[in-house]
Amino acid sequence: MLLQVIICSLAGGLFSLIGGIILTLTGRARSFASYTTAFAAGALIAAAFVDMLPEALEGSGDPQQTLLFAMGGLVFFFLLEGAVNWFHKHSHHESKLHPVVPMIVLGDTIHNFIDGIAIAAGFLIDPASGVIVTLAVAAHELPQEIGDFAIMLDKGVKRRKVILINILSSLVTTAAAVIFFLLGEHSDISLAPLVAIVAGFFIYIAATDIIPTIHGEKSKKNIWKKSLLLLVGVLVVSFVIIQLHGVIDKYSGHDEHEHTHSLVE
Repeated sequence: MLLQVIICSLAGGLFSLIGGIILTLTGRARSFASYTTAFAAGALIAAAFVDMLPEALEGSGDPQQTLLFAMGGLVFFFLLEGAVNWFHKHSHHESKLHPVVPMIVLGDTIHNFIDGIAIAAGFLIDPASGVIVTLAVAAHELPQEIGDFAIMLDKGVKRRKVILINILSSLVTTAAAVIFFLLGEHSDISLAPLVAIVAGFFIYIAATDIIPTIHGEKSKKNIWKKSLLLLVGVLVVSFVIIQLHGVIDKYSGHDEHEHTHSLVE
């Protein structure tokens, strides 16, 4: 299972990185990213409500506690994002780099660390949840990486340096995934709160960072296109979640599936 965690966390970061490089080079990065982001919102919503929250509820057996942790996760990431933005506005750097560049790197690194925790939490439930969380993370990271690439290049950072920075930052995802997977695998601590917190994180990103940009579109045509893509993201990822869990239950047997839930309890 650890090997799967490493492969998936690396693959997700690599996919986003390659996508960012290719799309930035084509000159259509911004327009493509805006549509990919809409699909990512749907993927995050489906992962939170169809996979993560049901697993957390089943593991804890206490709906109120689970929802409190999910709400806590949402509020925590709101405060974290606010803190990063505050430092961005009030920081003064004497470096030749534009002040926004270090904050982009810091924000991306923190984000990647959280993504790694989310992937680890998914695999601690079962392989299906691990794959779903990885797909949701990758769908969200692709447009984010495109945006990071475009901004840093626009601020005068050389292309090679941008690529190197993003490679190092993406490795944080793998490091966090491995560390938290090993901690969870070798401890009796309940995973239900962590899974609920990750669900809150996914809901926060979709509801506050992505959906408002769809409603903020000036063109009604673009609003409809992006709304449709969000709906497609919800339906596709929900379908994949249900099918993957069905395959896991069929071929791994109920005993193993119950064992994975015992890790959460």
